[in-house]
Amino acid sequence: HPGAAAIVPITAAGDVILVRQSRHALGRYLLEIPAGKLSPGEDPAACAARELEEEVGHRAGRLEPLGALVPAPGFADEVIHLFLASDLAATAQNLDEDEVLSIELLHLDRAVDTALGGEIDDSKSAVAILRAAAKLGNFG
Repeated sequence: HPGAAAIVPITAAGDVILVRQSRHALGRYLLEIPAGKLSPGEDPAACAARELEEEVGHRAGRLEPLGALVPAPGFADEVIHLFLASDLAATAQNLDEDEVLSIELLHLDRAVDTALGGEIDDSKSAVAILRAAAKLGNFG
């Protein structure tokens, strides 16, 4: 796997911008943070910036690393690089042809509760939200 980048975009009002995305393998929609695969040789921060704009139509004035995670080390070598995006400026969403998603906002406190309660069951999203909250002093 080429790896991926995933972003916790947080607005000035403290809302996390999430996507509700169709996941064919599960046969349902998941609530997730924006994310995408790295292109060959692409820097993870550049991938994060690209995916943020493509999926939710925002640019980050500030992009901070939140570490990485390995979602399925028993059978895959994928590494997902996590980022916190702030100082957001609206641009235009530019979805890939096969992307089916809608944007949802949750205040950071509610996003943490949702991740802890299992309503956000996507591992990269849950971990990234908790790390972002800890970095911002809202958790742990």
